[in-house]
Amino acid sequence: MKLKSWDQWLGYVLGLHFPTLVLWGDFGAMALDNGLARTPTMGWLHWERFMCSVDCQEEPDSCISEQLFMQMAELMVSDGWKDAGYEYVCIDDCWMAPQRNSLGQLQADPQRFPGGIRRLANYVHSKGLKLGIYADVGNKTCAGYPGSFGYYDIDAQTFAEWGVDLLKFDGCHCDSIKHLADGYKYMSLALNRTGRSIVYSCEWPLYMWPFHKPNYTKIRQYCNHWRNFADVYDSWESVKSILDWTSSNQEKIVNFAGPGGWNDPDMLVIGNFGLSWDQQVTQMALWAIMAAPLLMSNDLRHISPQAKTLLQDKDVIAINQDPLGKQGYRLRKENNIEVWERPLSNLAWAVAMTNLQEIGGPRSYIISIASLGKGVACNPGCFITQLLPMKMELGFHEWTSSLKTRINPTGTVLFRLEAKRRLHQKA
Repeated sequence: MKLKSWDQWLGYVLGLHFPTLVLWGDFGAMALDNGLARTPTMGWLHWERFMCSVDCQEEPDSCISEQLFMQMAELMVSDGWKDAGYEYVCIDDCWMAPQRNSLGQLQADPQRFPGGIRRLANYVHSKGLKLGIYADVGNKTCAGYPGSFGYYDIDAQTFAEWGVDLLKFDGCHCDSIKHLADGYKYMSLALNRTGRSIVYSCEWPLYMWPFHKPNYTKIRQYCNHWRNFADVYDSWESVKSILDWTSSNQEKIVNFAGPGGWNDPDMLVIGNFGLSWDQQVTQMALWAIMAAPLLMSNDLRHISPQAKTLLQDKDVIAINQDPLGKQGYRLRKENNIEVWERPLSNLAWAVAMTNLQEIGGPRSYIISIASLGKGVACNPGCFITQLLPMKMELGFHEWTSSLKTRINPTGTVLFRLEAKRRLHQKA
């Protein structure tokens, strides 16, 4: 298709289908009206742990194949992940054959996915789970497989016919900012036109930031979640850099998150090799505070009981999945201690205190109760529960009192504050 006619067609479709996008009142911003991702998406995604491993002879247990995803789906049910809320089994890059078929459709690598994506989707669905897949807005994927530029309608329809439930849409190999933005919009509309419920995970702002500030009002109209920053690695430096970027840009991004659309700081790498126990606690706690999609990238066949318990912690997941849908933010930073907080439903608040110092031992930190939750979290008083690194009931605190804790280096202590007046109403 010639670019000129493609642009004209896009303008026509955007105008024709604009009524399908509705106002989301809390932020006065238009939200993608597909009824999905009302709380942050939870599941498993292959990329950080398994990357583009395609040699199934040399690495049969870690290559990107039908077998890998079937095994993960089986474990998600048998080992309690599904019951904890992890619902999506997501394929990332490197699943495709090198060329499209004679009809211009994407096709799975026939050796690694002998039953095709349709059979894999059927298997995943038979477990009560949902299947995610990966494509790219440009001419090629990041790993060099066929991109979706010029094939948006065909690819959307193909994914729907296969039974796909989530699309991660990357932004490599796109030749202009205009094509990038137009492509993300167009694929959103193409997915909706299929009539199938498909969560739309974008990397649109990630690829816009080097050039200018992304238009998050527009991005929220078309995407269910969106990546802002570089890929997460299995390292503390990576997790720390994501937290630093998020807090430094929170005034630009936090208010756009809410039911139907979320800022995505990328995968959970808990249960892998690079993070200490305290750093794993920090990632879990702050991903919950940030209302982030919880997409694990690890090997569920080989995960420690400690990491599994952390990832399945129902109290922390409840904070992440809180139906109020407000993203948390960094309240303050002083002397390498950060305090983050997040408003929750029923007048509750989550508060996290992180020790960024990487030398020495645990540090004491004291904060006035009145400074938390915009001054109302504990007015006139509240009950405080420490959730991480271990659960402890800390009892009743008056508004005029202080909260004292000790935090390990690179660790986090996570609290839930419940207002006294709400507990009285429950009684």
